[in-house]
Amino acid sequence: MKSFLWPGVAVGLMVFSWAAAQEKQSPAPDGGPAANAPDFKSIEAELVRIHDEDQKNRLQMPEVEKKHGRNSQQVQDLWKVIRAADEANSSRVTALLDKHGWLGAEQIGARANGALFLVIQHAQPAIQQKYLPMMRSAVKEGKARASSLALLEDRVALGEGRPQIYGSQVMRDHTHGGRYYVRPLDDPDKVDERRAAVGLGPLADYVKKWDIVWDGEAHKKELPELMAALRTRQ
Repeated sequence: MKSFLWPGVAVGLMVFSWAAAQEKQSPAPDGGPAANAPDFKSIEAELVRIHDEDQKNRLQMPEVEKKHGRNSQQVQDLWKVIRAADEANSSRVTALLDKHGWLGAEQIGARANGALFLVIQHAQPAIQQKYLPMMRSAVKEGKARASSLALLEDRVALGEGRPQIYGSQVMRDHTHGGRYYVRPLDDPDKVDERRAAVGLGPLADYVKKWDIVWDGEAHKKELPELMAALRTRQ
């Protein structure tokens, strides 16, 4: 049985574009701009800061691991910083989502828009579950990318003890030299069809960044063990 020591690799290090409906606004008494119109410039500035903080902390991890080792105090300290930032950022971003919906890049710019996904992707499972329907609606309306939604779908599925759909989530196995592997995946034979349908490339190409050689047949053989380990984490 494999041992699993820390959660799946943060995959969402890329900037995507999403959008969702804006809250209804009341017209100003003089017939001018809506009196309660959101201050998009301020929201954008705040979300850009959040986006950059999220990325800066995570992008430091490979270098810190290389310099000090995966199990070093420096790595543990950096994870503490990342988790604390995630907690604070999720509180602010969920408040914005509750008030304004999933604001689009045309309203707040690409980086600020990308921060919405990054923060929800890195939030606690209950928050991921809560805002998943909002992003699904945005995709149906053509306001968010299906390829981005796929990552959140996979995170939520695994968090609920179900196999992922698109193979976006990988994990490190410390019992085999720290190698990475694809977490439990539903119907591996058709994963590339599902990935193509949402604009993602072949799984074999995707996992090369973790030095994984994708073997669907081997994954199917390992799936019962992987699922058992997943359910012990619930």
